[in-house]
Amino acid sequence: MNKIDRQPGSPHELPKIGIRTDTRDILAHAVEQSRELADYFVVDIDAHVTETAFWSEVTDRIDNDVIRHMAKSFQDRVGAPPGLLNIQAGMNFQDVYGRIQHQAQLAEPTPTGGPHRQTILTQRAMDSMGIDRMVVFPTPMLTLGMHPQPEIETALGTAFNRWLIERVLPDDPRLAGMIYLPFNDPDGCCKVVEEFAGKPGVIGFTVTSTRYKPVHHNDYMRLYAMIEETGLPLAFHAGFHWGDESMKQVNRFLTMHAISFAYFNMIHLANWVINGLPERFPRLKMIWVESGLAWVPFMMQRLDAEYQMRTSEAPQLKRRPSEYIREMYFTSQPLERSNLKLTEATFEAINADTQLLFASDWPHWDFDLPAAITTLPFLTEQAKRNILGLNAARIFNLEVPKHKLTSPASPPSAAVTA
Repeated sequence: MNKIDRQPGSPHELPKIGIRTDTRDILAHAVEQSRELADYFVVDIDAHVTETAFWSEVTDRIDNDVIRHMAKSFQDRVGAPPGLLNIQAGMNFQDVYGRIQHQAQLAEPTPTGGPHRQTILTQRAMDSMGIDRMVVFPTPMLTLGMHPQPEIETALGTAFNRWLIERVLPDDPRLAGMIYLPFNDPDGCCKVVEEFAGKPGVIGFTVTSTRYKPVHHNDYMRLYAMIEETGLPLAFHAGFHWGDESMKQVNRFLTMHAISFAYFNMIHLANWVINGLPERFPRLKMIWVESGLAWVPFMMQRLDAEYQMRTSEAPQLKRRPSEYIREMYFTSQPLERSNLKLTEATFEAINADTQLLFASDWPHWDFDLPAAITTLPFLTEQAKRNILGLNAARIFNLEVPKHKLTSPASPPSAAVTA
């Protein structure tokens, strides 16, 4: 690819975007928009690393000698997927059949001898979009909760955590991680909290939602107590799984993607609330990631209606289910905007001014830019600032530069609402 002049104010025609196209060129329009965010504090709660591009670095960090050998045995097999990972190579539709190539692979050139390649790729995206802090999650590992071998989930998840905090996060303090919890192994989860809580760059813990373990099982009570004690939030990151028996009825990826990302979080949230976990762990901050927002008002109203008729089945609750849900946190991506009246009603229902967190989901095919928030006509200026970053600063205890605390036109007290 020819070198492209990136001087401000010098429009140029880009070559066809391919897997080697520079992230800064893919996000050329975002660069223009980011200039309007100079006095905003912007935190991206959900971006992704491509861990399989560095799979040998991950599997090198597996503790168990036998499992590490099993993972390494795949490396010399032509056409084999990353060792031990339960991805379906022939069922990958995220790149829209090759039309969005950066989803398939970011193969752009990066300099050697400096920060880790994944760190450089993430930095390019942050700088292009005007992001101050970015939380990164794995990608193919989002379906690891469906792995038929729980011990493999534990081994790979823990190895990924070590790789993230040892190789990716240290090169840039703007990056942060929500540590992977191998949820099929409750004892393993507790060990993960013990090992990684307090490590530099660790700001929370993640359960990948695509799984069948009920969140209210007694095996997890010690885990929740441990996380609550750390003061860090617990996130449930949505995903899809066409192999789920319900999803097998669906014959288009569009339909499956629309339903599946909300489906698993709906189940986990309902079980969490109705089984009284908000009462048992009132200081545990809950975040629901990458399932959009349209499903949340449905769950609030539906659970309230059922609860009012069958309160005896939720004896731990002291309030309506919707009141607990309204105190949880949600990320914005993918933000449904086809009907702005419904979007506005959704924001009101979930107290978006204080409970919504901006997320881009970069580099996935349906990513959102900060403009997805700043262009919403019904939001106040302070609400936009809260959602884009000040809410996250409060939840994760992030330091905010003084000039980004509030709008220059707002009174100083406005920052208190963040």
